Amino acid sequence: MVLERLKQVASHVTGTLPPPHPLDPLSEAEIASAVSIIRSEHKQELFFNAVTLWEPRKAEMLAWLATPETTPRPHRVADVVVIGKGSKVYDGVVDLDEKKVVSWELTEGVQPLITMEDLQIVESIVRMDEKVIEQCGLIGIPRENMHKVYCDPWTIGYDERFGSNIRLQQALMYYRPHPDDSQYTYPLDFCPIFNADTQEIIHIDVPPIRRPLNLAPPNNYHAAAVEAEGGFRTDIKPIHITQPEGVSFSVEGRTLKWQNWSVHIGFNYREGLVLNNLTFFDRDEGRERDVMWRLSLAEMVVPYGNPEHPHQRKHAFDLGEYGGGYMTNSLSLGCDCKGAIHYLDAAFVNRAGAPTTIKNAICIHEEDAGILFKHTDFRDDSCTITRARKLIMSHIFTAANYEYCVYWILHQDGTIQLEIKLTGILNTYAMLPGEDTHGWGTQVYPGVNAHNHQHLFCMRIDPAVDGHSNSVFEVDAAQGPGEVGSAENKYGNAFYAKKRLLETQQGGVCDYDGDVSRTWEMANTSRLNPYSGKPASYKLVSREVPKLLPKEGGLVWKRAGFARHAVHVTKYDDSHLHPAGRHVPQTSGDPSQGLPAWISAAPCTSIVDTDVVLWHTFGITHFPSPEDFPVMPAEPMTLLLRPRNFFRRNPCLDVPPSFSSAPSAPKKNQFVGGKTVGESTLAFGGTSACSKC
Repeated sequence: MVLERLKQVASHVTGTLPPPHPLDPLSEAEIASAVSIIRSEHKQELFFNAVTLWEPRKAEMLAWLATPETTPRPHRVADVVVIGKGSKVYDGVVDLDEKKVVSWELTEGVQPLITMEDLQIVESIVRMDEKVIEQCGLIGIPRENMHKVYCDPWTIGYDERFGSNIRLQQALMYYRPHPDDSQYTYPLDFCPIFNADTQEIIHIDVPPIRRPLNLAPPNNYHAAAVEAEGGFRTDIKPIHITQPEGVSFSVEGRTLKWQNWSVHIGFNYREGLVLNNLTFFDRDEGRERDVMWRLSLAEMVVPYGNPEHPHQRKHAFDLGEYGGGYMTNSLSLGCDCKGAIHYLDAAFVNRAGAPTTIKNAICIHEEDAGILFKHTDFRDDSCTITRARKLIMSHIFTAANYEYCVYWILHQDGTIQLEIKLTGILNTYAMLPGEDTHGWGTQVYPGVNAHNHQHLFCMRIDPAVDGHSNSVFEVDAAQGPGEVGSAENKYGNAFYAKKRLLETQQGGVCDYDGDVSRTWEMANTSRLNPYSGKPASYKLVSREVPKLLPKEGGLVWKRAGFARHAVHVTKYDDSHLHPAGRHVPQTSGDPSQGLPAWISAAPCTSIVDTDVVLWHTFGITHFPSPEDFPVMPAEPMTLLLRPRNFFRRNPCLDVPPSFSSAPSAPKKNQFVGGKTVGESTLAFGGTSACSKC
């Protein structure tokens, strides 16, 4: 790692810094260049919504990776979204190598995502608006206390009264009696609508039954509040995580190598972390094997379950409407990450067109992962136990009240894991003493109603299992044929893996079924395992797959078409990145954008032995409770991509064990703590060899 850093420094000094990898995010200099090129051609006043990498087309990228010495390097190209006066939206593509605008289009009837700058403007406007001040007065907040009024600006979702041509936000209103108090204890009962183009409040939604300002005492979670209420636990001893000999991974540019894994780490304003070109070195075959081409968290939706107006608008697409990259935290050692950490920054554009950087946006580190494999022979007490390690690439983003902690994890056995932890604060609404919530929510504190909701994430999986010609099978655990007592299944105990090939885009739409332990295998049918005779595959194992609860034909169902089913499989298309569409805010869902549109346009397209993408929607349904308030303990969910018939045998046998003794020589040639030793007092001091490893 030190040598790599010295090379980078030398390159800067000599001016010989190598060009960026074609999949690297745009640098600050490249963002500034894209903005300059656009301004030189388009003189009107423009506000920049996004300047991000326009990823090289896959065919071009694969050709360059195969022969980088002779194939032209893909150009550095920027994908640009800007907003003009009158909420006009322009989509552009800028070739940074040729320094020219390749395409520029006025896109009618859409609104791009809301940036952090957009959100911050709203709070100052609502505090000065006379209509808002009047509503505050009606529920008990005098004019002189308007500095204590806060709001969480959200996109408006879709409201038929306003349509899609005016760029709008809704302001979810709150109050803070003291600057240190959490505003979510004091939700207000009205909702202003903000016009981002004119920067004014154009309407206020007021409920038919008013709910005065909550008078309950504060319910806070910060350190001073806990200290004032009795202090912290005193029986917690420190845990120190150190790697005195350094880490076991290397990062060159944004390409990470860890044990047998290699992966390029990308990042963009919308998806956040993007993993590209994941390969695994197979020691039995003596070659590096393709596993996945691209992995990302592509979209999510959080529908709330209160049908009363205007709560039907509360269904946030946190990636498509705000951007997981834009909302990313700057991570801190010892708080967000522990151990020996490697950080990567993320560069974006601001409204004025200037590049900005989030420092330490991505954390990379290793962790102990418990037992990798173990066996003790009861006959002679011989034992082999090997501990596992995992490599974690993570980022955390804050979407108003919620925090989403996203962890992409590589394991030594070839498994890829995505883990998401949900924490932060419940979205809350005002309620009267004794008010009936009708089951749509729970009183988590006096005067505080937390509505039922779901968190549904869509993972985009672009497999490359031993190459880019793959098929997908739906796999169910099925009972064997034949009745009990029959010749073929006399005792009724037969069961097997029932596989169904997904053949077309229309036929590649699947639901989850926990009763049959349903999984999906992405397979290379031309690569058969020499032992099992089955195709080399990677299996999607995901068990947290709730049904989309908003009803068919409703607003959320139409707008979040990707969430109607657990799995969609489509033929690869360079332009198919966003399963709810490129521009999500204020879409009506008529017609549904993204996945439903792509599949309906070509339902019979074959997805057999070709370049495919598997889209998987998973998540949780959250019925809030008082334990979730005033701040929610992290709730994890996870899924796995596991090799099946990919390797000839356990691919991590070469991980050094913590202890190993052979049955034929139990008192010599034992492997303890990384060294071969003679007789072991640990193993033969009257205690089981493995009990003290």
